[in-house]
Amino acid sequence: MAYMSEDGYKKLVAELQYLEGVRRPEIIQQIAEARDKGDLSENAEYDAAKEAQGMLEAKIATLKAQIADAKIIDETKIDTSTVQILTKVKIRNTKNGATVIYAIVPESEADLKSGKISSNTPIAKGLLGHKVGETVEIQIPSGKIGFEILEITL
Repeated sequence: MAYMSEDGYKKLVAELQYLEGVRRPEIIQQIAEARDKGDLSENAEYDAAKEAQGMLEAKIATLKAQIADAKIIDETKIDTSTVQILTKVKIRNTKNGATVIYAIVPESEADLKSGKISSNTPIAKGLLGHKVGETVEIQIPSGKIGFEILEITL
C-alpha cells in the first residue's frame, strides 16, 4: 500500500490518461509509418518505435500498479500535534542554527526543490511522531545531527 495525497493521486491518474490517450496512439502511428517503409530487418525507425513502445507500456503498467496500490490520506484528519506524513515541519539545526521547513510527503511526491521530502528519508523518519519543542538526533550518512522541532502545520 502506498500512501499519497489526493493531489499526488490526481497527478498519477492524469499522467496515465496522457500516456494511454496521447503517447500510445503517437507511438502506434510511428510504428505503422516505419512498417510502411519496407524491410523491417534493417529499419532503424521501426526498431526505435518498437523500443519506445516497450518503454511506454512498462511505464503505463507501473502507473497502473501505483494507482491500484494507492491509499489516499484524508488531510482533514491529520493531527498536527506530532510530525506525520503531509505535515510541514519547521526545524532548526542544533549545531549551526540553520532553520528549514520541510513537508513530509509520500515517496512518489518528493521534490526537494519545493521543500517536500520523502517520508522514507533519514530526516523524515527521525522526525515522524515527535512534537514541537523536542530535539531529535538523526543518523544521516555524514553522522549524527540534532534538530529542534519548532513548528508543525498542514
